[in-house]
This record gives sequence, structure tokens and C-alpha cells, in this order.
Amino acid sequence: MKLTLGFSPCPNDTFIFDAMVNGKIDTRGLVFDYVLEDVETLNKWAFEEKLDITKLSYSSYLHLAHKYALLHSGSALGKGVGPLLIARFPMELADLENLKVAIPGENTTANMLLSLALPGVKNKKVYVFNEIEDAVLGGEVDAGLIIHENRFTYQAKGLHKLIDLGDWWEQNVQAAIPLGGIVARRSFDDKLLAKIDTIIKESVLYGWKYYPHLSDFITCHAQEMDEQVMRQHIELYVNEYTTDLGATGIKAVETMFAKAWEVGIINKLPGNIFY
Repeated sequence: MKLTLGFSPCPNDTFIFDAMVNGKIDTRGLVFDYVLEDVETLNKWAFEEKLDITKLSYSSYLHLAHKYALLHSGSALGKGVGPLLIARFPMELADLENLKVAIPGENTTANMLLSLALPGVKNKKVYVFNEIEDAVLGGEVDAGLIIHENRFTYQAKGLHKLIDLGDWWEQNVQAAIPLGGIVARRSFDDKLLAKIDTIIKESVLYGWKYYPHLSDFITCHAQEMDEQVMRQHIELYVNEYTTDLGATGIKAVETMFAKAWEVGIINKLPGNIFY
């Protein structure tokens, strides 16, 4: 059975899916026709129901639980992993209400957190996530919301952190922060969904078995990134929640849904998030 699968070229995603898409583990008769795209494209495709299985931002999944079931494996979730708001020079957060801010996509969890923490910031411009640092440095925008590996590179470029939105979430909500998850069509039966979930978990475990070695699949897609940054990226975003959300991870996801409902981002809570 062939299934379409989408994930990003970031090291955490290529680390997760390497073994299962490249025949390194038993996929139990499933073949994955995969595509690598940036997270905002994957979010848009999820709303279009383009793929059978996809990585997406949890902020997008808030609106898609009736179409896709969240899997227990593959998530990027944890503490100290949130998006950072950066600028060329230090400034007061209140000043941002009158300034232009680059974001990595309207439907990203990063933008949702920015909206919750700083609701007065309205002048936003969407960039591909890895172009935001240069947009700030070049003066195209006054500040930028960075995600993924850019949290390891902004200081070397002379940029300043204004706020860590992951810290803001953890302090205000008292839960780990759900960034991205892996979902599959809710129309699939539970047996197939469980099989996909198990394969992803085994793919993650395979990656850790041979770590710190980085496969060609990981390094060839991590453009303009040295191996140390790749490992920092993997070690931050691929953690115990990636192997299995567990009770703590499930609570964090449910907390995000509840918070989104409280502030009106979604009109109702879904009856079922998982399969």
C-alpha cells in the first residue's frame, strides 16, 4: 500500500523519517511516497487534505482534527524549544505594535504564540523560515520570529533576542509547548493508523541507535548548516515526546486546544484528537 507523506527538510524531520522512507526498517507492506516542503506549505496542504500523512504546525491542527488524527509519535514538543523574536538591536516589546515583524507563516504555531503573547503586533509579513534572519539584518522588517535551527545562529549574526515565546508559554500555561505534530487521514481505520504510528516510532529509534552519526539523507537536506548545528537541532527537537507523546505530551496538546478555545482561536473543542 502506497501512502503520501510530507515533512520538512529540517534535521529533526529527516532524522525521524530517514529509516522508514529509505528502507532501513520493516514498513510492514507500506510504501511512503514522500515530499519535503517548508512547514507553511505543509500547513496549507493539510487544509487542502493533499497528503495522507503530514507534518504540520499544531496551530494548524487546531482546525483540522476532524480531518486528520494526531499520531503519538513524531511530534516536536518540549521545553526550551519555542520560537524566538529577534531584532537588530534591543527594544521594548510595546514598540513592536508600530513595527513590521517577519513570521514563518500565518498558520504556524510560532505565529499563534506571538498572537497570544503580543496581541498588539499586527503588521506581520510572511517569509520562509530560513529567510527571516536576513530580512531582519537587511532592514526589510524590524523584528523576526525565528524557528528551527535559526535559534542556534542568530547571535553569531549580531541579532538580539527580544522574547522567547516558548518560555512565555511555559510560564503562563505550565505545560510543554507543542510545536509540530504528525497526522494521518482520519478516514483510515485504526489498525492502519496504529501501524503508521508504530513505523514512525521505530524509525525514530533507529535514528537514535546510530546517533551521533548523521546519514546522507539528513546532511544533504540541511543546507548551509554545519554538523554541530544539525546535532543541536536534533537533540532539541527530537526528544522523549517524539518517540511517544505519553501522558505529559497528551496533556500539553489538550492544554493548547483548551487555550485556543478560551481565546476564540477555535469555536469548539474536538471530540477526539487522536485515533
